[in-house]
Amino acid sequence: MHFTQYYLDCLSHASYLIGDTTTGRAVVVDPRRDVQEYLDDAAANGLSIELVIETHFHADFLSGHLELAAATGAEIAFGEVAETEFASRKLRDGERISLGEVALEIRSTPGHTPESISVVVYEKTTDEVPYGVLTGDTLFIGDVGRPDLLGSVGVTADELARKLYTSLHDKLLDLPDATKVFPAHGAGSACGKNLSTETVSTMGEQRQTNYALQDMTPDQFVAMVTADQPAAPEYFPYNAVLNRKERDLLAEEQVPDQMALEDVLARQAEGAVVIDTREPDIYAWGHLRGSVNIGISGRFAEYGGTVVSHDTPIILFGDAPAVAEAKLRLGRIGFDQVIGALVEPDRVLVDNPELVERASQITAGDLRQRLDSDQATQLVDIRNPGEVNLGTIDSARPVPLAQLRDRLDELDPEAPTVVFCAGGYRSSIAASLLESVGFSDVSDVLGGYGAWMALHEENASV
Repeated sequence: MHFTQYYLDCLSHASYLIGDTTTGRAVVVDPRRDVQEYLDDAAANGLSIELVIETHFHADFLSGHLELAAATGAEIAFGEVAETEFASRKLRDGERISLGEVALEIRSTPGHTPESISVVVYEKTTDEVPYGVLTGDTLFIGDVGRPDLLGSVGVTADELARKLYTSLHDKLLDLPDATKVFPAHGAGSACGKNLSTETVSTMGEQRQTNYALQDMTPDQFVAMVTADQPAAPEYFPYNAVLNRKERDLLAEEQVPDQMALEDVLARQAEGAVVIDTREPDIYAWGHLRGSVNIGISGRFAEYGGTVVSHDTPIILFGDAPAVAEAKLRLGRIGFDQVIGALVEPDRVLVDNPELVERASQITAGDLRQRLDSDQATQLVDIRNPGEVNLGTIDSARPVPLAQLRDRLDELDPEAPTVVFCAGGYRSSIAASLLESVGFSDVSDVLGGYGAWMALHEENASV
């Protein structure tokens, strides 16, 4: 058996290549949209990709099933209740797929979505203990898939949570302790709230340590898995729908066209968004007026899809390698509306000082002084609900970053505004977004809530 897990940190996404080296037959499960790595690895190991299996309609990224099918002629397969605009095979509950010695067993595991499946992998068809199970977004390491993402299409979280409970207990918990667990996501994904940084576990470990697999009634399970889920980025419904459709293929190697500054300003005036890919501290020292900061080193695609609409033209700002990477990452969530890039950022800013603004960043100590002196401050906590529930700053208004663009009317654009997150990355995004839509006085807190807590621990020890 050839088995490879591909883990994409920036989306916390895992995909898999499984093949039988005796027959050369292989499948890819839950592929990302840039598929060249799968093709290269298959070729290097004498494998031919003949089937692409999607465990469900993913919401957090645009899957690469169409790209792989176009490149290899592979068949695309989903769970039995999935309906697609393109030709696809329906996989039945209990169906066995033979690759030769290696065999796959399909188990219907609805709950995260109605069409969710898990794929049990046998190294040899005669093995009593499976090698592993690819659980998609049904079972994570330390968590289970959230059941509340489909409310907008008429499927309730309660209904899906009860199906999830049944799927876990009837379809997965009967697997032997030694069976390895390979999920589709890890820590940082908004598809759950307590995902581990580990990317593989065993059923035995999960039986012991996963809070959602402990002994509880269905009602207790529903209450637990629907509480304190992170705010879902706005692009999730767009991706979930697009993954069912025929669409254009990703031009994986295509870099964005370089634009002249005057063209950038003209398109920006017409509604295009300029995304500055540099890190928050560099952005703070000087940036193009009206740009939004999303540092390329972080979860660039997720936050790009959070603060920019999928139909808004995007111009990327940064050095050439960064903007090329940014375009690829945006393509992974189906944001193909990058119309160009402005490179050589230092030269652009030095040569055009009249277009440059600096960002206001304050320390936790500065914020403490502002609050103690009763200085008017609109304080906004842009972390997720689960983070806020563990502690926040008195007087802070909780507005998760994923909801900020839709809740701007709750904030006063003329009030001195301070935003904070856990460590400073997300707050730079939020502050730059507020500035780009006309907020007149915005600062973000260096080091975020972590710095605030460290300050108070230091003061308490004095």
